[in-house]
Amino acid sequence: MKTTTTVLLSLCLTLAVQSEIRIWKDASGAHEIKAELVGVQGGKVTLKRENGTLITLPVSSLSKADQALLGGGKSGATGAAGDWPQWRGPNRDDVSKETGLMKKWPAEGPKRAWVFEDAGLGYSGFAIVGGKLYTMGLYDAEEKLICIDTASGKKLWEAPVGPILKNGWGDGPRATPTVANGMVYATGGNGDVICADAATGKKIWEKSLVKDLGGKLQGWGYTESPLVDGELVIVTPGGAKGAVAGLNAKSGKVEWQTTDVTENAQYSSVIPIDHSGQREYVQLLMNSILGVSKDGKVLWKADFPGKTAVIPTPIYNDGQVYVAAGYGVGCKAVKLDGSTATEVYSNTNMVNHHGGVILIDGLLYGHSDKGGWTCQDFKTGAIVWQDKGIGKGAVTSADGMLYCLSEDTGTVALVEVSKKGWEEKGNFKLEATSSNRNPKGKIWTHPVIAGGKLYLRDQEFISCYDVKG
Repeated sequence: MKTTTTVLLSLCLTLAVQSEIRIWKDASGAHEIKAELVGVQGGKVTLKRENGTLITLPVSSLSKADQALLGGGKSGATGAAGDWPQWRGPNRDDVSKETGLMKKWPAEGPKRAWVFEDAGLGYSGFAIVGGKLYTMGLYDAEEKLICIDTASGKKLWEAPVGPILKNGWGDGPRATPTVANGMVYATGGNGDVICADAATGKKIWEKSLVKDLGGKLQGWGYTESPLVDGELVIVTPGGAKGAVAGLNAKSGKVEWQTTDVTENAQYSSVIPIDHSGQREYVQLLMNSILGVSKDGKVLWKADFPGKTAVIPTPIYNDGQVYVAAGYGVGCKAVKLDGSTATEVYSNTNMVNHHGGVILIDGLLYGHSDKGGWTCQDFKTGAIVWQDKGIGKGAVTSADGMLYCLSEDTGTVALVEVSKKGWEEKGNFKLEATSSNRNPKGKIWTHPVIAGGKLYLRDQEFISCYDVKG
C-alpha cells in the first residue's frame, strides 16, 4: 500500500507541475521557491517565478522529492514527464518513455478527445510541453508558429515566422518547433528561424538561414527541426559559409559555422551524441555523414551516396551511427573511433523515404520502400522480418508498441514491438482529413504520443486521441 501511495502521489505531482505554479524546496528544506517548471536540461532545472523572471539551478540542489519529480535532471530538451519538447521527442529517437497505455484498441479505435480545425496548411509536427502544443501552419501567404492548449484543443496564441514557401507537393512549413528553457524555436519553409517566448509567443530574435548564414533553399524548402543544446541552437543552413551552424540560444548570434564542410542542406535533423567523453552533433547530408564538436570543429566525416533528397534523422547507439534514405539508396552504419568513421554495413534492407526509423533493444523499425514495414538488426544490418502492413508511412513508439501511420489512407495501426513479426493490436482511420491538401501531398506529419494522448495531423486539422490504458 505504501508503494502504491507513493507512486500515485508522484504521478499527481508530475501532472500538476507541467502547467502549474508550485512550491519547490532546496535540499536543506530551509528555502522555498514559488514557481512554474520551464525545463530540465544537463542536470539543471529552469523555473519561472510568478513575476515572470527565470531562475536556473542544479537539480541536485533541490529536495529529494523534487529531484525524483524531475527524474534526476535527465530530461532531454526540456519539460516534465510526458512532454515531447522537440522533433522525435526528448532524446530525438521517437521512443516515448510513457507507460500505462493501451496494449489493444477496441474495434472503433481509441476515443477522440478533440479536433483543432485551424492549424493552417503544411506538414509541421508537434512539440508538447506543460500542457501546450506547438506547431506551425500557413495562413494565406504567411507561415505562423501557433500554441494550442492540449486539454481543450483551443489556440492560445500565434506568432509570424516568415513568408509562404510554395511547393508542388504542398505549400507551407515542414519543420517541428523545439521548446527549451521557456522559449520555442521554429524554422519556416524558407529558412526563417525565430525564437519566441513559449508562454506568450512574443518574438525574441530571428535569423535567416539564407540571408544571414549563406544557405541555399532546396526544392522542398527547409524541413530541419532546430536542436537546442545548452546555450546553442544547432541548424543546417548549408552553403559556402558552412553546412552546419551554432547560434546563441538567447540572442541568435552566429557562434560558428563548419567552413570546411560546405554541402547544401538536405532535409534531415541533427542529433546530439556523447561519444568518447565529448559532445557531438551528427548530421546527414546528400554526400556525407559528419560529426561536429560544440565549438564547430568537424570531428569526423563519412561518405554517403544520397539521391534526390536525404530526409530521415540519424540514429546513434554504442559508438555506431545509422542513417537511411529513400530513392533506392538504403541504409548505412559507421563505427566511430576518434576522427575516423569506419563502415559497418551499407545495404538496401531499409530504404526509408521520410517516415523515420526507430531503435528499440537492438532492433530498428520503419517502413522500407523495398519490402514494406521492416525490422532490421542494428548491429549487422540484416533483415529480421518484413510485412506490407498498412502500407507506407511514419512511425513512433511508446510502452512497447509501435504507432504506425499510413500516408495514403490515414490508417493508424497499433503494433507490438517484436522480433517475431508484424503483430497488429488494432487500427482505426483518421477521421479529420483535409480537402485543402495538395493533390500530390499525403498525410506526412508524424504521429506523436505525449501525456497519454496520440496526436495526428492532416494539414489544418489536428486530432487528439486518448490512448491511456
